Amino acid sequence: MMMLGLERFVFNLKSKLRSLKVNKKPYDKIEKSESMRVEIRSKKARKLIEKTLKVADSPKSKTFAF
Repeated sequence: MMMLGLERFVFNLKSKLRSLKVNKKPYDKIEKSESMRVEIRSKKARKLIEKTLKVADSPKSKTFAF
């Protein structure tokens, strides 16, 4: 009988601790400015160019030089 009460107490305590962890304040989402969007696009373009050059320079790729 005593163990059931203790188990219930521990379960309630664990659930309360979990609920405290979950209730974190969400961060405020910032709006992207035009310069931030340009920066993101240029980073993506640089990554794509780097990836393309890596494939083109690899000895396994079959590219044709005209």
